[in-house]
Amino acid sequence: MNELDAWVIAAAGEAGVDPADIPVKTVLDLARDVAHGVVRPGAPVTAYLLGLAAGRGADVSGLAGKLSDLALDWPSEANVGEEAAGDAGTD
Repeated sequence: MNELDAWVIAAAGEAGVDPADIPVKTVLDLARDVAHGVVRPGAPVTAYLLGLAAGRGADVSGLAGKLSDLALDWPSEANVGEEAAGDAGTD
């Protein structure tokens, strides 16, 4: 067992949640996509949003995929800057 597994088990116990019900890879992949595609502080906020939706019966995997797609298509400042630099050389 690694440190993440131990943490998930301990935190799930405190929250009264079965650790087997936590899609760790899905949450981590979503957080990565948001942190890299949008803004780093958006990652934990989006993970929380996913958790709220899960508590309301949402399809976690499907919603995580939609949110990841949204993040990867998000016009981040880095992407906008790259596009502007690319456009500058075409005049």
